[in-house]
Amino acid sequence: MSQQFPQPGPPQPGYGYPPPPAPRKSNAGKIVGFSCLGVVGVVVLLGVIGALITGGDGQKSPARPAAAAASQPAKAPEVQPSKAPEEKQSVTVTAQKTAFKASVLAQGDGYTSVSVTVTNNSTKSINVNPLYFTITDTNGTKHAAQLAADENQIDTVELAPGENITGAVTGKGSFTAKTVTYTDGLIGEAVRADVSY
Repeated sequence: MSQQFPQPGPPQPGYGYPPPPAPRKSNAGKIVGFSCLGVVGVVVLLGVIGALITGGDGQKSPARPAAAAASQPAKAPEVQPSKAPEEKQSVTVTAQKTAFKASVLAQGDGYTSVSVTVTNNSTKSINVNPLYFTITDTNGTKHAAQLAADENQIDTVELAPGENITGAVTGKGSFTAKTVTYTDGLIGEAVRADVSY
């Protein structure tokens, strides 16, 4: 014999329907809290970066009263010793006029080339790239280096201490070159050399 179950019907007394689900809590408080924390974090980060940039250590030198500063005799300016002639620059550049030798990529022959030698006298490696050179003509106009126009173009290399490299730097147009400027990287210190003829 099989068991028989009662037919489902209305809820039984004492059992009833299950309770409704609890209302969901809003996350608005968490969002506002984390947003405020983020803003405070950004302000602290900007303060730290500002202190690093200005080189401040948080201590200000005490200000002298104006009367005391005026009553003291003025110090003579300190004389800095001049550089000894045997002291070398960390990077030296020499430049001289050379004939333009058109490469297969040159468009015509309206170019001016300068033979440049870069010597690394420093204790660390430097980078040399044709894009790191500009030529200034006798009228004061700067000419950017034209890539792959001269077949003797200076190579892109890393020079170890004591090494040097020679190659052509070429500007577009026919002009009389006065100086060549080399910059180690795009934002490094510039070294200028007069072009010899």
